[in-house]
Amino acid sequence: MDTMLGSLDACKPACNDVGSLPNGTVSTIQGSSTHSSSLVTPCDANLGRHLARRLVEIGVKDVFSVPGDFNLTLLDHLIAEPKLNVVGCCNELNAGYAADGYARSRGVGACVVTFTVGGLSVLNAIAGAYSENLPVICIVGGPNSNDYGTNRILHHTIGLPDFSQELRCFQTVTCYQAVVNHLDDAHEMIDTAISTALKESKPVYISISCNLSGIPHPTFSREPVPFSLSPKLSNQMGLEAAVEAAADFLNKAVKPVLVGGPKLRVAKASDAFVELADACGYAYGVMPSAKGLVPEHHPHFIGTFWGAVSTSFCAEIVESADAYLFAGPIFNDYSSVGYSLLLKKEKAIIVQPDRVVIGNGPTFGCVLMKDFLKALAKRLKHNNTSFENYSRIYVPDGKPLKSEPGAPLRVNILFQHIQNMLSGETAVIAETGDSWFNCQKLKLPKGCGYEFQMQYGSIGWSVGATLGYAQAVPEKRVIACIGDGSFQVTAQDVSTMLRWGQKTIIFLINNGGYTIEVEIHDGPYNVIKNWNYTGLVDAIHNGEGKCWTTKVTCEEELVEAIETATGEKKDCFCFIEVICHKDDTSKELLEWGSRVCAANSRPPNPQ
Repeated sequence: MDTMLGSLDACKPACNDVGSLPNGTVSTIQGSSTHSSSLVTPCDANLGRHLARRLVEIGVKDVFSVPGDFNLTLLDHLIAEPKLNVVGCCNELNAGYAADGYARSRGVGACVVTFTVGGLSVLNAIAGAYSENLPVICIVGGPNSNDYGTNRILHHTIGLPDFSQELRCFQTVTCYQAVVNHLDDAHEMIDTAISTALKESKPVYISISCNLSGIPHPTFSREPVPFSLSPKLSNQMGLEAAVEAAADFLNKAVKPVLVGGPKLRVAKASDAFVELADACGYAYGVMPSAKGLVPEHHPHFIGTFWGAVSTSFCAEIVESADAYLFAGPIFNDYSSVGYSLLLKKEKAIIVQPDRVVIGNGPTFGCVLMKDFLKALAKRLKHNNTSFENYSRIYVPDGKPLKSEPGAPLRVNILFQHIQNMLSGETAVIAETGDSWFNCQKLKLPKGCGYEFQMQYGSIGWSVGATLGYAQAVPEKRVIACIGDGSFQVTAQDVSTMLRWGQKTIIFLINNGGYTIEVEIHDGPYNVIKNWNYTGLVDAIHNGEGKCWTTKVTCEEELVEAIETATGEKKDCFCFIEVICHKDDTSKELLEWGSRVCAANSRPPNPQ
């Protein structure tokens, strides 16, 4: 079927839940028409306090920041809000990644940096959040309001009197930009930016002049009224027509299947997807970037559909189906394994957050995914043929060959033990690399979280994202699987995890380089300098906070390390360095890498 490259729809929520969590439950506050706004003391009637209260209202309890002279006064006012933690990070990139991880768990995240040097540093993380449809509020402390429109040259700029460079960079990776350099319209601009982030489920940029945060102004004299966001509604006639056409299409099929995609999150349609699966009886799987968005303990769940590197027997059922419904897919070169999926457009129903496309036939706009899936569930005939076919061919996963005592540790043994650690009180963060493939094979128990960044695929993302995710859900123990090459990009914010008393377990997979890139195209640039990773974390620990590190080279040491991390050190940050052979990779990475390499190396088309 036709792939859809870089499909970054501005996907809007179908309800007015503010700060809504991925499964559709509400974070901390809803729009309310009965709220009575109370007066604040004159000294608190300022922009900084208003922004702090707004963040708390939408469900942000932690803001990730790096101080700089343009944002210091603003940080004073954020710190003064008792319900808000300002989490200082080691660099702006990690602060942005942390806000990304936080948004995945709580539904919205925020970071605060300084002008240009901070803004351009955090830009990469904001671009990643944009690609993953995450509402991240990026707040920048800007120049003094008196300097706008003058011919002055400021520090932290590129040496020109034009201060718009940072704004222009953010315009392509945020859905709204507000440059606040007048108090008269500051209230409106801040509220518009934050509400737009929630409605669009995309990052926004707010620049606030450094001299405005603490000045009282009448527009901030009352507590901010909670947002009441106008819900986006389906066109009822379009919804009915789409459901009728889809039901006719699927009810004629002999062995239809369902596949969930990553945009289930932005559409808040995970529950509706499961409701549809319950009603129709079809086998259902997920695309790799949708892992964790729907329950894997469901009786008709058949695994991850990822073309040639799908989990066992899933691709055979999906690609042999005579009809398939994809809910919220993104078909890019990575998710299509170098454009090699064996799918046919005429067999597919593609449901995007606000649009339905049926085979080679009609398209229905202004139809919300959640509404469509719920209505379709009532119209489909029960048909479990595809799941029966799966049950016939399914063979339980084999276990890795048992290691000889003291034998070098293999990656498949490592992940066998990680599987046994998972429960409803854990969450998995998978870094870009071979962890993508190994973690896809983990079977998630009910309530177990799972996150990775597939669309943007920025190595190093997981360190900051782990920080943010763990800060958002302190009741869960986060298990992060990170390669050595990725860790070297963003290692510093292990310091912040320790500072905030997080109890994360990091498995640092030390195999001597950028393994995922080796399998796409090898070269000496994929070999990295080996670090003493446990020594580094011990140095960062420096006797402050709860931290335990160890290095394992065989299965016996791994078992002992996991027992310690989950027992005696269960309330500590635990760092387990796992020494693996440089060529010890998953078979899925070997297959995927060769196909992506082939896609990357296609010769130019004839002119």
